[in-house]
Amino acid sequence: MQLRRAALYCWIAIFTTTIFWQAITSSTSLAAEEFAGKHSDWHGFDRFDFEIDSRPCIVVTPKVVAEGKPWIWRARFFGHEPQADIALLNHGFHVVYCDVANLFGSPRAVSHWNAFYAYLTEEHGFAPQAALEGMSRGGLIIYNWAAANPDKVSCIYGDAPVCDFKSWPGGKGKGQGSQAAWRDCLKAYDMTEEQALAFRGNPIDNLQPLATAGIPLLHVVGDADVVVPVEENTGIIAERYRKLGGSIQVINKPGIGHHPHSLKDPTPIVDFILRHSR
Repeated sequence: MQLRRAALYCWIAIFTTTIFWQAITSSTSLAAEEFAGKHSDWHGFDRFDFEIDSRPCIVVTPKVVAEGKPWIWRARFFGHEPQADIALLNHGFHVVYCDVANLFGSPRAVSHWNAFYAYLTEEHGFAPQAALEGMSRGGLIIYNWAAANPDKVSCIYGDAPVCDFKSWPGGKGKGQGSQAAWRDCLKAYDMTEEQALAFRGNPIDNLQPLATAGIPLLHVVGDADVVVPVEENTGIIAERYRKLGGSIQVINKPGIGHHPHSLKDPTPIVDFILRHSR
């Protein structure tokens, strides 16, 4: 009887210790989802604003984190037409942002993104591959970063994306362009206008690394866009990427200009990202 009682006490002690350590592990896991900086609410989710490598950054955390910690990396216009991001949060994705808007996808912008990527993956265990989302000028950074880091990208979603800075902000084709933004762009690349016009390092010129890595692309565009004309941006990307053997889907919105971005029902966008992120 005493032996059985001792064995029972031993089993209880082991069980209690196991539960204790499970509680600690669970608590640690929850704490890992906390980020430094300002905490606020974003559409019912926890948002954290802070700086990495001197750039303003945002992380929005899902209520329940999906297996593997998948994430969508937004470029430019954070919070604008957020329906796809919100849907992905509900699927357990993190939504993140690193502001390099006025660097136009230049090497400096890529360097800042490299630092943010390292922070998220090394310190917070994010998935090694990110889904990239670029609206308008955000197209420059998502494509340039992907070309420099093809092994770190699961898929790319471009929304009326700029794919050649000569088109916008340069306005050297059919598009309206922006003189002020063009000056900023030249400064970001440390180029004269003559050098910029001869430059062959825009997204339309640098698709081979993406095709080799098998990165699938999705573009959502308005066929009446006069700010970022389809024929100077997405049209060229689609033609060249397919010739390289790459996969690209283009969703065309008839009669729509540069705005509004996204789709009222983001299901095709969300399904594309879910399909290629897991």
